[in-house]
Amino acid sequence: MSITAERKQALIKEYGTKSGDTGSAEVQVAILTERIANLTEHFKTHGKDNHSRRGLLKLVSQRRRLLNYVNGLDVERYKTLIGRLGLRR
Repeated sequence: MSITAERKQALIKEYGTKSGDTGSAEVQVAILTERIANLTEHFKTHGKDNHSRRGLLKLVSQRRRLLNYVNGLDVERYKTLIGRLGLRR
């Protein structure tokens, strides 16, 4: 259910604003989106796993808060981020 270290490094490299950027909001949202996608696949086979469902809801709300933060900083940055991640809003 968690992402591999290689995949995480690839996300950091793809969405980072500069080299070594691991904490920007874009990188955090990308990592959260990957984790949410993995949990969504998990629920296709384990529909009654309510403990993981609670974790999924926490991840979704954390991603929403980060996206609201980016939207408050720069609307164009927000629009490009959701476009690159394929999120609807």
